[in-house]
Amino acid sequence: MSGIGEWLMRILLVEDWAGVWLALFGLSAQCVFMARMVVQWLASERARASVVPEMFWWMSLVGAAMLLIYGIMRRDIVIISAQAFGFAIYARNLWFIRRPQTRS
Repeated sequence: MSGIGEWLMRILLVEDWAGVWLALFGLSAQCVFMARMVVQWLASERARASVVPEMFWWMSLVGAAMLLIYGIMRRDIVIISAQAFGFAIYARNLWFIRRPQTRS
């Protein structure tokens, strides 16, 4: 293999095209996860107060799911345990947002 393929594998620290696609998936997952912070930051700047929009939790859930899949495919217990825990928290927050509000 030569050219861009070889360069890409060297940069991504993988040995074959399956590894390239997995690494690109993992990088995409990390981009989704990072972008949620930009969404939260912009919402807070607009409100001039700390705000956590619903989109933050959706992006957290999607990013965590993608990173969980990535961790499972890489067989990385650190990524798996971190994302599984976060996934539960993000889903719970969305449940709180979506459930009918009751007065106490």
